[in-house]
Amino acid sequence: MKLSHTLSVLAATLGVLCSAGRAQPPATRPNILYIMSDDHAAHAISAYGSTINATPNIDRIAREGARFTNCFCENSLCCPSRAAILTGTFSCRNGVVDLSTPLDPAKTTLPTLMRSAGYQTAIVGKWHMHREPTEFDHWDVLPEQGVYHNPDFLTPGKRTKETGYVTDIITDKCINWLERRDPSKPFMLLCHHKAPHRPWEPDAAHANMYEDADIPEPLTFNDDHATRSDAARRQKMAIEDLTPTDVKQTPPPGLTPAQLKHWKYERYIKDYLRCVASVDDNVGRLLKYLDTHGLTENTIVVYTSDQGFYLGDHGWFDKRWMYEESLRMPLLVRYPGHVAPGSVCDKFVQNIDFAPTMLDYAGAAAPESMQGASIRPLLEGKPTPAWRTSIYYHYFEEGTEHHVAAHYGIRTDRYKLIRFYSEVKAWELYDLRQDPHELKNVYADPAYADTVKDLTAQLDALRTRYGDTNEASVKRPAPPPAQPKPAQPKPEQPKPPNPK
Repeated sequence: MKLSHTLSVLAATLGVLCSAGRAQPPATRPNILYIMSDDHAAHAISAYGSTINATPNIDRIAREGARFTNCFCENSLCCPSRAAILTGTFSCRNGVVDLSTPLDPAKTTLPTLMRSAGYQTAIVGKWHMHREPTEFDHWDVLPEQGVYHNPDFLTPGKRTKETGYVTDIITDKCINWLERRDPSKPFMLLCHHKAPHRPWEPDAAHANMYEDADIPEPLTFNDDHATRSDAARRQKMAIEDLTPTDVKQTPPPGLTPAQLKHWKYERYIKDYLRCVASVDDNVGRLLKYLDTHGLTENTIVVYTSDQGFYLGDHGWFDKRWMYEESLRMPLLVRYPGHVAPGSVCDKFVQNIDFAPTMLDYAGAAAPESMQGASIRPLLEGKPTPAWRTSIYYHYFEEGTEHHVAAHYGIRTDRYKLIRFYSEVKAWELYDLRQDPHELKNVYADPAYADTVKDLTAQLDALRTRYGDTNEASVKRPAPPPAQPKPAQPKPEQPKPPNPK
């Protein structure tokens, strides 16, 4: 054997031995395509059993991956949920408790950590953190909430108006970035759709969907909230509160109150579902791109929403409450060869877990500041005997358009205990096994006295654990500036009597 050949074999052997103790090279780590819509309720996804629409492309992720049945947000509002996802922390820790507080640039965020781990990072679409997303390698985002048609987009030092429909444009921009990325590095791409957020403006391709259909009302459409606290009676997010801008038509004359409510519901829900249909089509475009470019096998695909939404449930639209429809988030995850196709997980997951999970798959440790946990063991079907058995929730914002009172609470597999603590002071308890639609508040029922005592202790423990112990932390909008009072005319003085 020639000396040169012997040396080359020895070098190769040493290379294998040396690399065995090192982290895997970047090319072997998975890419991450994270798709998040805005206000997409799980019960408007056919993989979750929707009876009012079909979402075949989103369903594909569930069919080829895992579906989580108990994924919950920690604060059902756009900015707080997004901050929780980016930081892996509750609102009380990251400071974004409402729709107006920016995310502190000093906070440790997922993209910063992923970049340090060797990932190229990008965000396209809705950002809504009230500052530039400079922690990403690439960003192309909507200003604040953005608009559906001919939207502006912000990139470093530039604002550009695009022509077209926002959901299509966001997908175009994602694909363009994928085309230009460095293929030698793994990527994390956050595709954040505006839809189906209010004011629910569909594109031309879906404008006539459901035109001749009558969408059935949900079972709780006429909930009278009889056993709830005053919080339910002071809200302003009932179907009756939908505005002319929301329904985009003038109601026909002569309708009874019940008929008008149904008429508004039909206009609202059809536009909402039309926007969802566009999201589903564009999810299909991204999945097709992965297929045709050989990226499917080594890319984790996530589909979720920043929170749930009321689709006429309890007579409402919007979110905010701790009741199931807004608390629950869809979460679908596909990773071929690692996540079993068609698997279903009923463990309790929250949006604070998303960042630790992506870091885990990137081979990076989550910092101690993160309060969530990686769901990788759940995805891969591994035993998790110490996994959480309850979740904590806290909604802070009060005194805004929808008048939802500040509250926090705990949800277990059977019960939900809610504390309203500011403008409304009350407790509510629901037995989810006996009352899955949360129609009967049993807090004052003597039969539940021991349950109340136990849940209250668990709730206190969670608040201590997460560092959320101040009930005075409710966030109210700043009062409008005082207006100067108009000058008042001086009263006419009586004339002195004429001297005689």
